Amino acid sequence: MNVIGQVTVLPQLPPAIGRLSELAYNLYWSWTPHAQALYRDLDPDIWERFQHNPVRVLLEVSQERLTQAAADPEYVDRYTRVLADFDAYMGKKDTWASQHAAGLAPVAYFSMEYGLAEALPIYSGGLGVLAGDHCKSASDLGLPFTAVGLLFYQGYFRQLLNKEGWQEEAYDEVDVTTLPIRAAHTPSGEEVRVQVHIGDRDVQVRVWELRVGRIKVLLLDSNVPENSEEDRKLTARLYGGNQDLRFQQYLLLGVAGIRALRALNVPAGVYHMNEGHAALLGLERIRELVEGGLDFRTAQETVASNTLFTTHTPVPAGNDAFAYDLVDKYLGQWPARLHTSREELYGLARQDQFWDGHWVPTFSMTVFALNMSRAANGVSELHGEVSREMWKFLYPGAEAEEVPIGHITNGAHNLTFTSQAMRDLLSTVLPADWTERLQEEAMWTAVEGLSDAQLADVQLDMKREMIAFVRRRLREQLTRNGASAADLAATESVLSENALTIGFARRFATYKRATLIFRDKARLSRIVNDPARPVQIVFAGKAHPADNPGKAFIQEIYKVSQEPEFRGKIVILENYDLAVARHLVQGVDIWLNNPRRPLEASGTSGMKASFNGAPNFSILDGWWREGYDGTNGWPIGEDREYTDLNVQDDADAYSLYQTLETQIVPLYYAPASPEAEGRSGWAHTVRRSLQTVSPRFSMQRQVIDYTQQYYLPLSQRGAALAANGSQRAREVASWKTWVRQQWPHTSLNATAHLPATARPGQKVEVQASVNPAGIRPEELRVEAVLKRGHHITRVPLTSQGDGKYSAQVPLEDSGLYSVGVRMLPEIDGLSNELEAGLIRWA
Repeated sequence: MNVIGQVTVLPQLPPAIGRLSELAYNLYWSWTPHAQALYRDLDPDIWERFQHNPVRVLLEVSQERLTQAAADPEYVDRYTRVLADFDAYMGKKDTWASQHAAGLAPVAYFSMEYGLAEALPIYSGGLGVLAGDHCKSASDLGLPFTAVGLLFYQGYFRQLLNKEGWQEEAYDEVDVTTLPIRAAHTPSGEEVRVQVHIGDRDVQVRVWELRVGRIKVLLLDSNVPENSEEDRKLTARLYGGNQDLRFQQYLLLGVAGIRALRALNVPAGVYHMNEGHAALLGLERIRELVEGGLDFRTAQETVASNTLFTTHTPVPAGNDAFAYDLVDKYLGQWPARLHTSREELYGLARQDQFWDGHWVPTFSMTVFALNMSRAANGVSELHGEVSREMWKFLYPGAEAEEVPIGHITNGAHNLTFTSQAMRDLLSTVLPADWTERLQEEAMWTAVEGLSDAQLADVQLDMKREMIAFVRRRLREQLTRNGASAADLAATESVLSENALTIGFARRFATYKRATLIFRDKARLSRIVNDPARPVQIVFAGKAHPADNPGKAFIQEIYKVSQEPEFRGKIVILENYDLAVARHLVQGVDIWLNNPRRPLEASGTSGMKASFNGAPNFSILDGWWREGYDGTNGWPIGEDREYTDLNVQDDADAYSLYQTLETQIVPLYYAPASPEAEGRSGWAHTVRRSLQTVSPRFSMQRQVIDYTQQYYLPLSQRGAALAANGSQRAREVASWKTWVRQQWPHTSLNATAHLPATARPGQKVEVQASVNPAGIRPEELRVEAVLKRGHHITRVPLTSQGDGKYSAQVPLEDSGLYSVGVRMLPEIDGLSNELEAGLIRWA
């Protein structure tokens, strides 16, 4: 038939279970296994068929079954307890934020993707899951927080492995009316629409509302009847198009996202851009202020003053940059709207790149995001270092360690990924309110009270569940590919609950080296097939549809899994999603991660495994470089850089095999020693993993760090610069314009009276002569810079009048020093000393 519209009619729920519909539309259920069980137990087949979507379960299940459940005392009792917990959670007033962040302005968080639940396929991998977990913990902590993203009605893609193990992609159109989301409405009851001018046409955008505990996520959707067929496809697929489509999607996210907040009267005093995809939100915010009477530079200062940018990508290719002629198609009218020039606007995003044999200016989303914010961070300590080195060209004359990009190490949402069995076990030794205090490290010492047998029993149950899940998924895959009855029957013997089980699941980018463990297959075969101490490996992961080298890695693993000596002991699962992830992190014994250091910005999958007691076995990159303490898992390789990638792969593979053979396998299979209960052995490593990783790498700790280090200071700074019609922002903008005009006319000369050798503690005199070109002396900082190895010491020089400066500079330690003198412009209220981007060296 010719469909003119759709409507979702939910069943008439019996009063005894009448709030199942309300709960279905709040993703509180996504981290509450007891809540999920209410829907699963109505009809397990429907629950599985529709990717654990409670709204769809209620649509598909029969009225008879609902009546039956409402008459079941045990079911109603479980329902009552779940709803009581839900009400207590939603009604809680004394949240962490109310106690520790009373001055926090409302936060608007923008991300291209969100991994909240497998029923909402609007994520591709780690970035989306991190964003989803960030939302969940913002809810847990009681932050005033609203997230903004896009509703992709074909999602990312469903991964299928064919008979040869080659990845194929399927795009399933999701019926958005059966998702746990609702169309957003204005206070007057009208469905919210916002409009964005893209290229030469106006695109209409519908806004959907998703409840995640106490917070909301606004999802933007261009698939509405008012739009052309092409414009309806703008929100079809995540990361599915060419550069042209991606830039249009970024314009939608940034500009329509801000307009959605305004249409719904959602307050925001801090804006957080999760990766550069969201950077164009700055355009719309500047436009609002310019239309309100501000000049472009004052508006830009006001907007940047309360904006945070988080970068996730440590490789240049992962940072989007666009040719100016493409950008002109979509931003051509924006300079006039913003009362500025194309040169000035594009200059905020300019990165000269070597394309097609010559240097060209490009519009870099990362550069624009950095210039449109006054705080920026990487996602682990090492990634912060890498990011400062990558982007130091934006601060000519600065040392990498001075570049104003900090770091907050990623975390994961404990309750989403910790099995109910492990939660129940932890509840026997942790305080009653432990789920609200996840970040408190001292609390977790109570894990020492868990016995070896308790841990072993729970982990064996989790492993059995995982193995059953793996066998079921393999049967589905084989059936689709026309496998024989014998092959289908053989899935019943895939994996053993008694074998040491390694998990490896992630995005199959080549730098993650999924096949590193196959570098010496003969040695691996001996490890896997040791009759007394067997080892098995479960793999999962998707490659980007355009990444053939990544797909080749998947195929290589599949082919190895079909070889006689590895059959049933090495497995690769198709369609890695949140459901697969949960089963794996809950069921494996150890978690393997071997990216090419230092290209793993953070990584979070290993954290989730440790929440369930599985120690990590990983390269010292990303979070594990900070998480490993010698007792809670194992490192692969060394904390060092390599110039030859083959040498690096050989060294890391050797370390991997050696550690497995000499440490991990013997420890796992060592007989329990009653006299050493709790002090050594495998269970000790499990306890240490739970105890050290759970608090330090909880999403709760991460969001608290963001609040304390960035959200609260930006709340204050943003309010200060915007006060009195952006008076302070106008002063800062005016000062920067003046200083940048004068800077080419300044000069600095310096001398240092340096002996050939000196004693530790000896002082040397450094003198400088400055021509300030009209810049006031109190707005210049002149300093000596001492560099010893990678360590930098800065000593201010004192003004002697008439442009003369001097200081006695101490040489504190022994070593070879390089001495220089520089000056920087500064005034009170800058976010950092390099904000003006000007340094002059003598």
